[in-house]
Amino acid sequence: MSSIKIASWNINSVRARTEIVEKFLTQEAPDILCLQETKVRDSEFPEGLFRRLGYNHVIICGQQMHHGVAIASRVPMREDERFDWQANGEARHVGVRLDCGIRLENVYVPAGGDVPDREQNPKFGQKLDFIERMLRWSESCGAPTILVGDFNVAPLECDVWSHKQLINVVSHTPVEVEALTRLQQSNEWVDLGRRFVPAPERLFTWWSYRSPDWTRNDRGRRLDHMWATKDVAALATRHHVYEGCRSWTRPSDHVPLMTEFSI
Repeated sequence: MSSIKIASWNINSVRARTEIVEKFLTQEAPDILCLQETKVRDSEFPEGLFRRLGYNHVIICGQQMHHGVAIASRVPMREDERFDWQANGEARHVGVRLDCGIRLENVYVPAGGDVPDREQNPKFGQKLDFIERMLRWSESCGAPTILVGDFNVAPLECDVWSHKQLINVVSHTPVEVEALTRLQQSNEWVDLGRRFVPAPERLFTWWSYRSPDWTRNDRGRRLDHMWATKDVAALATRHHVYEGCRSWTRPSDHVPLMTEFSI
């Protein structure tokens, strides 16, 4: 029996953070790295960096500004798919099939703006609609699948530094939590983060740049997730969140997470 390590990271501009991407790949050696918020056109993606490190299979769904996703892999990937769950052409999804028969879906859910009201803030409505489109896809997803990415929702009370203070803040509002819960239930997805670190244990993946000392305040949220269908979740042997990456030079505000599967 062999194993495969799959990592996910909202990198917040891959070109601005090539040094820490290389550091992570060198130190942790995932077989596959899924990136979100790459902020780069396909033609400008630093593909050479990944190939130099042995990641010879690279699939990019790029876009200028605040979107873009990519998958870099040491193992072959096939059946490149790109779903427009935003319904406006934004590059927020790329999906592939691995030779072991598992599908891997990499998604970047919209942040949703600052006001948790569909009428006052159209971006919030777009976020909820995005999750609803994902739900309809999920209901018909019959293959063994791993779903990773920045979901921009912290669903549990213990997934934020203060449930009381953030309950009306976008990413942790009841309507977002309800939408993500329905998505999870639509295909009985297993939340691998909480399988290995059960609630109510502390588990964060994001800390705002606005905090002068993220380690001291620790005002984190769990916005990044890795889910799997039950058959694939049964193969998971290890899951880790790399909090230390938040202190690296020119860090992303998100940190990577990685799960190892026996296949």
